[in-house]
Amino acid sequence: MTVREMQEMILKLKKETNTAILTHSYQAREIIEIADFTGDSYKLSVDAANISADNILFCGVHFMAETAKMLSPEKHVYLANKGAGCPMAEQMDKEMIAQLKSAEPDRTVVAYINTTAALKTVCDVCVTSSSALKIVKALPAEKILFIPDCNLGGWVKKQIPEKDIKLLQGGCPTHAAISPKAAEKAKAEHPNALLLVHPECRPEVTALADYAGSTSGIMNFAKNSDAKEFIIGTENSIAEHLQYECPDKKFYPLSKDLVCHNMKLTTLPDVYSSLLGISGDPNGEAFEIIMDGELIASARKCIDEMLKYGG
Repeated sequence: MTVREMQEMILKLKKETNTAILTHSYQAREIIEIADFTGDSYKLSVDAANISADNILFCGVHFMAETAKMLSPEKHVYLANKGAGCPMAEQMDKEMIAQLKSAEPDRTVVAYINTTAALKTVCDVCVTSSSALKIVKALPAEKILFIPDCNLGGWVKKQIPEKDIKLLQGGCPTHAAISPKAAEKAKAEHPNALLLVHPECRPEVTALADYAGSTSGIMNFAKNSDAKEFIIGTENSIAEHLQYECPDKKFYPLSKDLVCHNMKLTTLPDVYSSLLGISGDPNGEAFEIIMDGELIASARKCIDEMLKYGG
């Protein structure tokens, strides 16, 4: 079966099963082409809350599918590849943050959406990279504990110096592995290019950038800019997607190592197999996200706060 033939089968199956496919921007092009909704974590959270389909198939990582289930608990939510996790989401646990909250009860816990549902139950508000600055500014609290990404948290802290923002050591190992030396090398190789980076990168890298922002922010900046060349300092798939959407411009990955291996686990055959499973075909396999009502209700509170302040 060719890629095109498989895509056509997927489009047929998703219609027959009344399934909406939500796809993170880091997914491969052939998956994005058959998605109903594509975007970063914040956009997909908003999309998940407003979907009318009976089933949701998430092409991303586990915490994203959990978020979709929290926002649409009456729906069946599936993850296209059950092995797709997020190292950052597993870095801190519920007990650790509960202890810190107990020690400083006047500090509002702001959790990056890249966290488990269990951890979200002890947090006050969620943020994504595209909404973090807006939400932290809008919060009435003056004292904040920002978890788990200290690079994103530090980027927010620098822009809101009037607030007392406490950070813990955590973050995205893929973005954090990029060195200032790598950024300087890319700038030297492409002197006419603007450097666009994700704030999960180290502050020394962000300081060299012409723009720092979320995945959606980076893509929008590149599309709307008069510049013709860009170095993309986030998951390498974004440089590829931008090249498709802006063929008159040039896009260079900051580093060949900027690859999220968990995102890359999901393949087009995974999507096809999941839809077969949803349809009841024994040749397919669908991994459903199962969460009890108590966990959903408790974890969803900080998601609802995110939608309230980030709206």
